[in-house]
Amino acid sequence: NNDEIKNEIVTNFPFCIGVTHYRKGESIMTEKKIKLNATNEVQEFVNAASECNFDINLHYQRAIVDAKSFLGVLSLGLSKIFTVSYGGNDGNFEQILSKYAAA
Repeated sequence: NNDEIKNEIVTNFPFCIGVTHYRKGESIMTEKKIKLNATNEVQEFVNAASECNFDINLHYQRAIVDAKSFLGVLSLGLSKIFTVSYGGNDGNFEQILSKYAAA
């Protein structure tokens, strides 16, 4: 359950639609919504995630997978709105998230 790991919502960040920040231990976690419609989009997302030196998870309903796993991400299906949670910063990864941001 995500409520168990979200022990403190962080409120001192600028307001951004579709972006949530919360504290997990000592890390600030970010959540964004994305939609992946095709396997080539999944591959691009996984490649960008794999280049990051921090953990990235992809959530759909109750399922959580490692966003650096092509088969894991693909197992969630396509054309759904996913939640990406991560605790770091990478410019290329942020561009990919913006590219596939759910409206």
